[in-house]
Amino acid sequence: MIGNLPRKFTEKMEKLLGGEYDKFMSSYDAQRVYGLRINRLKLGMEEWMRLSPFGSEARDIPWAEGGLYYKEGDRPGKHPHYHAGLYYIQEPSAMAPAELLDVKPGHRVLDLCAAPGGKSTQLAAKLQGKGVLVANDNARERTKALAKNIELAGVRNAVVLNEEPASLAPVFAEWFDRILVDAPCSGEGMFRKDESMIADWEKHSVERCSAMQRDIMRHAAAMLAPGGLLVYSTCTFSPEENEQQIADFLAEHPDFSVLPIPCRYGWAPGRADLVDKPSNLDEERLRGIEGTVRLWPHRIEGEGHFAALLRRGGEADRAERGGAIPIGGIRAAASVGQAERSALKRDSGRGGGRPNDRRAGKISGGKGGDGKPAGEEDPIAMWLRQAGQFVAASEALSGRMIAYGSKVYIQPEGLPSLDGLRVVRPGWYVGEAARGRIVPTQPLAMGLKREEALRSVNWSSDDLRTLRYLKGETLFAEETEIQSPSAVPAKGYVLVCADGFPIGWGKYDGGMIKNELPAGWRQA
Repeated sequence: MIGNLPRKFTEKMEKLLGGEYDKFMSSYDAQRVYGLRINRLKLGMEEWMRLSPFGSEARDIPWAEGGLYYKEGDRPGKHPHYHAGLYYIQEPSAMAPAELLDVKPGHRVLDLCAAPGGKSTQLAAKLQGKGVLVANDNARERTKALAKNIELAGVRNAVVLNEEPASLAPVFAEWFDRILVDAPCSGEGMFRKDESMIADWEKHSVERCSAMQRDIMRHAAAMLAPGGLLVYSTCTFSPEENEQQIADFLAEHPDFSVLPIPCRYGWAPGRADLVDKPSNLDEERLRGIEGTVRLWPHRIEGEGHFAALLRRGGEADRAERGGAIPIGGIRAAASVGQAERSALKRDSGRGGGRPNDRRAGKISGGKGGDGKPAGEEDPIAMWLRQAGQFVAASEALSGRMIAYGSKVYIQPEGLPSLDGLRVVRPGWYVGEAARGRIVPTQPLAMGLKREEALRSVNWSSDDLRTLRYLKGETLFAEETEIQSPSAVPAKGYVLVCADGFPIGWGKYDGGMIKNELPAGWRQA
């Protein structure tokens, strides 16, 4: 691969690395490593070790909670556990930034450049369903993968946006406790993983990326609450996009400081000597840049990364003060602003109807469905009346209910109005009204635990029926296999599980399970 590297790049790296240059270049001929991260929203390490399809050969990634190296031949993306959201396939170094952010349950967290969603799901696991995650990306097409990965991971307390940072800053002024800026960059650290990045590097200049990063960071700073933490990270080696970016940011934002990151695991300190010092940055704050870290592929088992941990001066964050965002039962239905309606319409391909703003009572389990067309009844009222046909534990569905057209979402409490923003997912997408009935969604299935469903069926991950279900086939099952409370008939929506973890819905009737897995979720 070395022969494919641009001469301009290799000359720059030789100047940057000096005596380490030869070892660095040798890393391009070494076999790359592969990583996955256990989804702690769904299971702990003890349960993972019991279920793991990869045996005892998977090794810990030392800087990432639940991170594991796996062998290339393991093909974890083909296993049913992947479709159950039990892990996310992620480059090992890419797991570091979210670990550095010190997210705790109850925090308000922003992943500003979030697609395709690996770091968002990592942050969500640390929230453990408490607080709120706002996952944003300004590239419309990339938000599709972002939303799906969040849904696959079973995240209940996330909102997905498609906005420029400049549009978010006035809405979320000083609102977040934690912000991750995994900035768009020249991608030099990913050349070994993806050789197509070399061509992109030659197209997109370091100068262009640096200007974009400065703008992103300026708006990110405005959204961080006093006392909050911000991680800035890139997957490039360029000092202009790394240490220089931090120096310029500190010069513009005297209320921010670098929190030193320990150089463990083979990580290297940032280099203040590479910085063209801004005139208004004193020597002490300049030396603080040595508290940032570089992840070099010849020093660690992973690709190239840079990370800086910044703290905004002021009072400690609300979670540490004991003032976490409240997580209550389902409360008021809420209206959706015009911009949200437009964005949701584009996303869903559906039109019609004003969002409702009615208040509704608790979920009931009656027979439901009075045969009325969906447009004649408030979808939230329908949900509250009918969701007991497939959800057993209504207290699990906490948040603020909103509806757009026929779709019902549960949104985390405490958010400001999203009116005027491009909204991809205003919350957890749980149901859709159709022909007088509520249809449970795939994101609802992935966010539930097996015991929260009214009915479930469970097969082992190596059962042929599990594989056939994931391919979209209709299946047969004995009525005794359908698990539900004794007074509940087997007929109806069934949560299909693999090794006890949901993979989707089916409809059971007379020994047959009709497959309700959406086409885009099926295994090819």
